[in-house]
Amino acid sequence: MNRKAYNSDLTDAEWALLAPFIPSALPGGRSRQHDMREVLDAIFYISRGGCAWRLLPHEFPPWQTVYHYFRA
Repeated sequence: MNRKAYNSDLTDAEWALLAPFIPSALPGGRSRQHDMREVLDAIFYISRGGCAWRLLPHEFPPWQTVYHYFRA
């Protein structure tokens, strides 16, 4: 993570609990371009801040990517 931390970011302990539940990329499919911890941090930023998806700060993955994982 090469960005400033937000209050909504996962701690290392929280990530250690959640990481086993994140499914791997599907075999034969495209590899993931974004770190899943960053995607989760972005989802928590949106849910905590209550802002629109398109107002997600540029330090996070693109809002379309984050929204896709949120919907999945």
